[in-house]
Amino acid sequence: MSSLFSHRTHMENGEEEMLMAEDHGPDLINSQDFRRQCSIIRSSLAYYHCKEEEREHLIAHESLDYLPSHSEVYKKWLQEKTYRKEWDRWLLMGLIGTAVGMLAFLIHQIIDSLIKLKWDLVENYLQDGNIHMTWLCALGSGLAMVVLSSGSVLFFCPAGSPSGLPEIIGYLNGTSIQHLFNIKTFLGTFVSCVLAVASGLFCGSEGPMIHLGRSFITAGAGAGIASVFRAPIGGLLFTLEEVSSFWDIRLAWQTFFCCLMATFTTDLLSSSLCGFVYRGHFGFFEAEKRIIFWVKNLLDMNVLAFVPTILLGMLGGLLGALFVSLNIKINKLRMQFFNSIPKLSLRKTSKLLETVLILVCTTTVTVYLPYFFPCTPAMSVRNYQLRNNSETINQFKREISEYSCSSSTWIGPDGVRYSNQTFNQAAALLVENGKQGITYLFKRGTHEEFGYTSLCTALAFYFILSCWTAGSAVASGLVIPMLYTGALYGRIIGLILVSIFGVQTNEYGAWIDPGLFAAIGAASFFSGVSRLTISLTVIMVEITNDVQSLLLIMLAVMVAKMVGDLFNASLYSSLLRLKCIPYLDVEPFVRHRRKWLNLELFSARDVMEPGVRVLHLKENIASLARLLASTSHGGFPVVCRPKPDHAEVFQGTIKRLELCMLLENEHIFEPETNDETFSSSHPLSYEKITVEKLPNLSRLTMLLNRYTTDPRYQQLFINLDPYINKSAMSVQAHFSLQRTYIIFRTLGLRHLTVVDRQNRVVGVITRKDLMPFPLEERLRLQLAPRSPDVGEQPLDSRPWMCS
Repeated sequence: MSSLFSHRTHMENGEEEMLMAEDHGPDLINSQDFRRQCSIIRSSLAYYHCKEEEREHLIAHESLDYLPSHSEVYKKWLQEKTYRKEWDRWLLMGLIGTAVGMLAFLIHQIIDSLIKLKWDLVENYLQDGNIHMTWLCALGSGLAMVVLSSGSVLFFCPAGSPSGLPEIIGYLNGTSIQHLFNIKTFLGTFVSCVLAVASGLFCGSEGPMIHLGRSFITAGAGAGIASVFRAPIGGLLFTLEEVSSFWDIRLAWQTFFCCLMATFTTDLLSSSLCGFVYRGHFGFFEAEKRIIFWVKNLLDMNVLAFVPTILLGMLGGLLGALFVSLNIKINKLRMQFFNSIPKLSLRKTSKLLETVLILVCTTTVTVYLPYFFPCTPAMSVRNYQLRNNSETINQFKREISEYSCSSSTWIGPDGVRYSNQTFNQAAALLVENGKQGITYLFKRGTHEEFGYTSLCTALAFYFILSCWTAGSAVASGLVIPMLYTGALYGRIIGLILVSIFGVQTNEYGAWIDPGLFAAIGAASFFSGVSRLTISLTVIMVEITNDVQSLLLIMLAVMVAKMVGDLFNASLYSSLLRLKCIPYLDVEPFVRHRRKWLNLELFSARDVMEPGVRVLHLKENIASLARLLASTSHGGFPVVCRPKPDHAEVFQGTIKRLELCMLLENEHIFEPETNDETFSSSHPLSYEKITVEKLPNLSRLTMLLNRYTTDPRYQQLFINLDPYINKSAMSVQAHFSLQRTYIIFRTLGLRHLTVVDRQNRVVGVITRKDLMPFPLEERLRLQLAPRSPDVGEQPLDSRPWMCS
């Protein structure tokens, strides 16, 4: 009875209308065969077998309905409503964008304030050279934040850990994710994100921002990216390329507007507020503040720059695939260890202690490691002009991360104050937050600002610690770590070129700049991990303002994706598999004996579940109650006889929740008649059968027990005709399996009924039947009696096919 209730998210239009199951159960069919074997595809290359508990978790996910049931009561409800204009949807999109933009501004301001407060506490110890007290104070403040961060997702909103992007992708693909969009998840994710980044963990804030884009999920996800990176076009393309499974031009326009409003709101608030203090100039968008990794000096390109760019693309693909593989292995070990702890409270406490351990390691690296690096002059600021005011000088000091290095300033003959600022390279790369480190690495004209030792050391530790942090019990993102890691090895490649060819001052050799290759490296590693291409290229241009490097970024991104795909799937796809979220890819990939199968050679009959429980237009109350009490199916086909001597043919489908709501209204029950119709039927309204969830599950359980045991209900019937979805999709048994898959995914179906040529129900197909491993298992049975070569025998000549 646990799967009897569900709730509904109604979006007033076709794009986002879905049914979400509050408690999950199998869809429509018995899944015993599927329970024995299940897996999720690892892109187009391979698959892995789920363990027993993971199989159960995969089966537990309920599918979503993309469109409402097209029933008689639904059509009557539509007739009574006035025609809905588009302005209300546009207004809602604007409000969502504005809200997400305000959240992004708030997150950034709180994070910056907490980071400043944390390092202000240790500044005196750091200047005095007391490294142990510096570590102790930094660790203490970080521990307080990380305990609250981890606790907010473990004990307040379990669905908020980690970033939630795989869950968003799975949901928009048609899978219900429990407690994904409730207010507790929202608040817990917000708090956890802010504290995790401020504590010093190597993570970013963009993952939860995608998750926090609520209500219209597709637009909200795009607005999250747009507001975090001030990249409205990139946010739109990100939803198209990675997040959304269903897309049309109207949704594109509305998502575009939502991203625009999110970016505008963040820019407007950031123009005059800094650390929650009003600075004036409201509405004045400074390029240096608006473009988060602003590259001031654009470089002329040379065709020779394509050679190291290809190398960076290959390196990005290799390291990206390594990052994905290592992170998935860490997360598997993490899941195995925590699942072995039987007590729930102890399990959550263990997860919290892991985040504490990660923070201890991260703080130890960021505080003690720079101690072994000497102070070096800041090459880029030997002639840096500072206005004679303490605010600018203090801001400059914070930018370079002095650590324990000293500096001096003097006034030159021209009356301008100069500085011989010294800084600690490792501290500049590790102590400051990730965004500031990326700014250092992207800066042009700083050819020898960072040496090989500091760059390689930072790369090794940041790669390992960020990989370990991803997937821990905090809400965080990976975009900043991906950009930072790629920028580090990109800068190393640029430094190698400078070592070989020297610092070039002429216009033809100006492209040999480590800052340029840091940006290209960042794009390549981002692509190697996420396998994004179009949206990533646009995001990189929007966050750097470096249009000159567009072709180089495009090349690096393409090469990184192709190289990464040779080894494994993207991180988000791998996490979907790891979490056993049923996800239907754009194209089905099935292998048999090391050969790819052409699904056009198979039919829907080959993968359907034949054991279907059907209902009739005139259904007995007692038998209907027994069916609901003994099964957990999400819906049922409805059949009827057009003529007394005719076979039962398919009429439509009806959902479980609708049946439950009908059974709670005894006044619509009628005694048995001699025909299939009811003379005096008063159907319930559409609003009454489309509730978000069952108001009283215990009451329904009691009713079902009464209906099955009381003899009176053996003589009572219900007319299902006004409530069935008469536009439910069906395919014939001989219909192409390839096209069946495309129809199912494109239309966002929950159930697809299979009929014979006489329109009789012979089976049903659900999402889990179209997953790669069930497809392979069932097609293997069809291929077993025959030669391994599928093409040797035409499909229509099989003896079991209908003629």
